[in-house]
Amino acid sequence: MVLDSHQQYEKLPKCVTPTHYDLYLKPDLQSCTFEGKVVVSLMVSSPTNQVKFHSIDLELSDVELRSGDDKLCTGLSTCDYNESITLDVPSGLQVGSYTLSLKFKGLLDDNFRGFYQAKYTSCDGEERVCAITQFEASKAHRCFPCWDEPSFKATFDITVCCAKDRVALSNMPISSEVIELDHKLVRFARSPIMSTYLVAVVVGEFDYIEQSTPKGVKVRVYTPLKKQEQGQFALDAAVKVLPYFEDFFKILYPLPKMDLIAVPSLSFGAMENWGLITYRETCLLVDPKVSSAKRIQYIALIVAHEIAHQWFGNLVTMEWWDHLWLNEGYATFMEFLSVAKLFPDYNIWNQFITLVYSPAMKMDALKTSHPVEVPVKHPLHVDEIFDDISYNKGASLIRMLHGYIGDDDFERGMNMYLNKFQYKNASTNDLWKVLEEASQKPISSIMPNWTKLSGYPVIFVEREQVGNKCKLLLKQYKFCASGNESDSKFENWIIPMEYRTEKTQGNSTGRFELASKEDVLFINGLNKNDWVKLNPGQYGFYRVHYSPDMLENLMPAISNLSLPPIDRLGLLDDLFALVQGGYSTSDKILDLLLSMSKEDSCMVWSTMSSVLMRLKKLVEYADDSILSHYMAFGRKLLHEIRQNISWDPKPNESHEDKLLRSSILDLLGEFEDETVITEAEKRLKAHLDGSLEVLPDLRGVVYAIGVKNANQDLYKSVIDMYHAASLQEEKERILYALAAMKDQVLISQLLNFALSKHVRKETSLDVLSAISQTRTGREQVWNYTQHHWKNIFEGYAGSFALPHFISGVFSHAASDNMATDLEEFSKNHKVLGMERTIDQAIEKIRVNVGWLERDTQLIASFLKTHV
Repeated sequence: MVLDSHQQYEKLPKCVTPTHYDLYLKPDLQSCTFEGKVVVSLMVSSPTNQVKFHSIDLELSDVELRSGDDKLCTGLSTCDYNESITLDVPSGLQVGSYTLSLKFKGLLDDNFRGFYQAKYTSCDGEERVCAITQFEASKAHRCFPCWDEPSFKATFDITVCCAKDRVALSNMPISSEVIELDHKLVRFARSPIMSTYLVAVVVGEFDYIEQSTPKGVKVRVYTPLKKQEQGQFALDAAVKVLPYFEDFFKILYPLPKMDLIAVPSLSFGAMENWGLITYRETCLLVDPKVSSAKRIQYIALIVAHEIAHQWFGNLVTMEWWDHLWLNEGYATFMEFLSVAKLFPDYNIWNQFITLVYSPAMKMDALKTSHPVEVPVKHPLHVDEIFDDISYNKGASLIRMLHGYIGDDDFERGMNMYLNKFQYKNASTNDLWKVLEEASQKPISSIMPNWTKLSGYPVIFVEREQVGNKCKLLLKQYKFCASGNESDSKFENWIIPMEYRTEKTQGNSTGRFELASKEDVLFINGLNKNDWVKLNPGQYGFYRVHYSPDMLENLMPAISNLSLPPIDRLGLLDDLFALVQGGYSTSDKILDLLLSMSKEDSCMVWSTMSSVLMRLKKLVEYADDSILSHYMAFGRKLLHEIRQNISWDPKPNESHEDKLLRSSILDLLGEFEDETVITEAEKRLKAHLDGSLEVLPDLRGVVYAIGVKNANQDLYKSVIDMYHAASLQEEKERILYALAAMKDQVLISQLLNFALSKHVRKETSLDVLSAISQTRTGREQVWNYTQHHWKNIFEGYAGSFALPHFISGVFSHAASDNMATDLEEFSKNHKVLGMERTIDQAIEKIRVNVGWLERDTQLIASFLKTHV
C-alpha cells in the first residue's frame, strides 16, 4: 500500500464503541496459520447506519451483527488506506446494545507484528516455532477484527486452543484449562478495561520461576526451557520495582499477576502488555558467568521501564499516538527514578545524561526532528516516532519539570493524574493541568512550547564585571545542528534556569526564569576570574554558549576535577554540539579534551569516548595524514588514564570501575594502541583454545580488538564460538565484535551470515549497523543494502527495526555523494513508514559534510601542533 498525501486517515467514529471482546484464538504452529472467532459487545450512542472497525490481512467469514436475538442485514466494504471494514446497515442502528461476531483466519508470518511466529532451537536441537502477539502500534487488527485505536477501551475474555504440551499465556491468569485429545482449551480471567494494543497472547515452550510481592501479586519470569536460573535477576528486580511504584504512585497494581517472558524474537527490546510483558532474551536473561555489568544494569532499567508502563500507558493511556511520549517519556524517567533508589551502586542518574539527555539533544537539533507532541497522520507512521524524541526528550523534559516543581509536588501530581484518568485516556494538556494544580506553578504556561515545538534553545551568555557583581547578558536562540540559522521570529521558550558559582557552597544553586529572548542576571560577590556554570546538573533541556572568557574561567575547575562530574560532562557535550553546528570550531573541542587528560569519572569518560569516536568517524573522510595524527592524539589523551587501568579486576571494585575499565580499553583499541591490541589478541586466542576464560565485562572489548586483523581461520573459529554459545547476549556480542574486522572479504561473509538462518531476524540489521560504523564498512553495507533492498524491506516493513537501521547506517557519513545517493534511492524504492527517518539521515550527512569542510584545516593544524 502506498500512502497518498492527499488522503486523510479517518479515525473510527465514536457513535459505535466496543465494551467487551470475547476472543478465541487457535494458532497452528505446524502450518504457521491461525484461526479464531471474536464476539464484540457494542454500544451505539447515537443513531447510525454504519459500523466501522479495523481489520487487515485476515480472511473474514460468518459476519453477524445482532440486536438481541435478531440478525441485522448488512453489506460489507473495505478501505485499505484506513485498514478498516465498514458494515452498512440499511435499517439503521438506534441507541442501544448490539453484538458483532466474526470468524477469521490469518498467517503467522515472521514480521514482528500482529500475531506472528518466532523460531527457536529446542533442547533436543530441533527447530520449533512459538506464536507471539505484538500489537503496538495499531497492529491488533492483524490478529482479530477490532477497534484498534487507543481511545477505544474494553474488557477482554480470551480463550486459546493450542497443543497440550505448549504453554499458553495472556494478560490475565488462567481461569480454566480443558484437555481435548492432543489439544487444550485455555480460558483466561476477564481483563480490566484496556486498549487493544495491550492485549497479549504467547504460545510456546517455556519454564518459569516465581515470587510474590508483599501485597500478594504473583510475579513470574518465563524463560526458554531449562534456563530458569537466567531469569533470577529480572525476577528479583521486578519484585522490588513493582512495590516501589505502588508506593510512589499510591495506586496498587490492579492485576493479580505479572508475567515477564523472554521470547525468541521481538522487534522492540520489550513490550509492556498489561500483565504479560514480552522481552527479547537479551533484555531479560542473565548468566552471571557470561553477562556483563553493563548488560545487567540495562536489564534492571528495562524491567523498570516496562513495569512503569503498567501505570503510564496501561492504567492511563494516551488518547492518540500524538501523545505517545506520555507513555514512553514518563516510563523512561521512572525507570531511572526507581533504579536510582533500588540499585544505588549503579549511580544511574550520573548516566542519564549520556544514555538519555544527550541522544535526545542530538536528534532534536535537526530540522527534520519532530515535536514531542507529534501529529500522527496515519498509524503506519507511529513506528518512526519510537525514537530519541518520544523516549529521551520526553524523559529529559520530565526530569527538568521534576527539578522545577520538587519531589513532593511531583509525586502528588502523579497520584492526582493517575487517579483522575485511570482506565481512561489522557492528553498532554491534561497532565499539565494536574501538575499545575499540584504545584501551584504555571506549568500550563511554561511547558507547551517544550512539547509542541521541535528543537530547544541555546543560551548565549556574556559576562561583565560591575564592582563585586557579575553581570550576565543572556540571549536565547533556537539551536540548529547546521548552525545558527534561526532569526528573531522564532518563538522563545520559558526556561527554568539554575546557576552555580565558584563561591557557592555545597550543591546550592541560584534559580531564575528566562522568559524573554534577552535578559540580564546579576550575581553578587564574584571576582572577575571566578567561574559561573549555568545549568548545573544538566537539568534544563538547553545548551549554553559561553563567551571565551567565561569558558577560560571554567577550564581550571575542569582540569583539577573540582567541578562536579556531571557539569564537566555537560560543558564538553555542549561545546561539542556547538562545534558540530559551526557555532564554535573543532580546535576548541580538541583543546578542551586535552585539558581533561586527568579525568577519572566513568560517566565523563563515556562522553569523552563519544566525542573522540565521533571525531574519528569524521576525519576518516579527510586526508590519511590527518587521521594518522588524530590516532596519535587519541593515544596521547589516553596516556594518563591507561596507567590506572588493568586488564584484571581489583579487590572491592565498584560498578563504575568495571564500566570504566571496558570503556578505556575499548578506546585504546580504537586508537590502535599496540600493547592493548597484542594483549587482546593473546586473550582471545587463549579464550578460543580454552586455556583462559575472558571475564564477562571484557569479552566485548577482547573480541572486538582481537578480531580486527582477523584472517579466515580466526573468523571461522569465532563463528564456531558463536554457534556454541547458548546465551543470546554472548551471540550478539560475538557478532558485533566481528563487525570490527578490517578485511572486506570477511566483512562480505559476515553480511551474508547476518541475514542467514543462523542469526535471529531481530539481530540481523543491528549487525549491519555495527559494520557501518567505519567509512569502508558503511560503504560496504550501503552497497549490500541496495542490492538486497527488496528482501530487507519485505522482511522488516512495518517494524521498528528498519527505521532504526537506516538511522544507524548514515548517522556518521560525511559524503555528499552518499546523501544524494540516499535521496535518489528513496525516490525509486519502497520506503513506506521511513520517510522521516530518511530525511533525517540525509540532513545528518549534510551537517557532517559542512562540518568537515569548515574545520578540516583547523583540525590538521591543531594536531600538528599538539601531537
